[in-house]
Amino acid sequence: MTPLRQRMVEDLQLRGLSEKTQDAYVRAVRQLAEHYGKSPDRINEEELRQYLLYLKNDKQVASSTLNVTLNGIKFFYQHTLRREWPTFDLVRSPREKKLPVVLSAAEVRRILGCLYRPRYRACLTTIYSCGLRLQEGVHLQVRDIDGDRMVVHVRKGKGAKDRYVPLPMLTLKMLRQHWSTHRHPRWLFPASARTNLPPSAAMRPIHVSSVQKAFKAALQESGVQKPATVHTLRHS
Repeated sequence: MTPLRQRMVEDLQLRGLSEKTQDAYVRAVRQLAEHYGKSPDRINEEELRQYLLYLKNDKQVASSTLNVTLNGIKFFYQHTLRREWPTFDLVRSPREKKLPVVLSAAEVRRILGCLYRPRYRACLTTIYSCGLRLQEGVHLQVRDIDGDRMVVHVRKGKGAKDRYVPLPMLTLKMLRQHWSTHRHPRWLFPASARTNLPPSAAMRPIHVSSVQKAFKAALQESGVQKPATVHTLRHS
């Protein structure tokens, strides 16, 4: 990592932005540098202006993508390099207001029925029944399940905020049964442990990308034609 990128990462950490946002902002600056083939601190305001026009007019990137790119680049030049350029006050990208894809209960059952690994089925069923985001579901811990109050304690959700969500009885029973198969002291959905080690020895929860791949395969096998993702379960 270059000293300049390290400086930006440190600035992002000081601002208290999430790791996901940090990665997106750093990627935006890296793509700008790659576009011109030089370090971003050597790019002038006119070059930045032309790059943003290129994204908007030639590549026609989505408004959400342009907003993230602009915010990342703006953070770098204003906070890391201390450059105040008028271009940043000029660029605006209206937010697209699209209705989310929503699955019916029957479609969800078809998709979940095509998940053959218990940990993926349990994780995605919990995400659906509790309305969780993918990261929230994957990182659920045993201590987060309150069977007496019938709630799930979601820790550090979007915006680093904690919250409680209702826990259906059927989901509680499913989670208890699933946990009995691995008895991990911390994670509800542990990753596969190393060879010759019990599941309870896993060092981390299942990976987000693994859950996404499992959902994509189940969606394809189910025959549901909607462009659904794991996040669609939350909307549904």
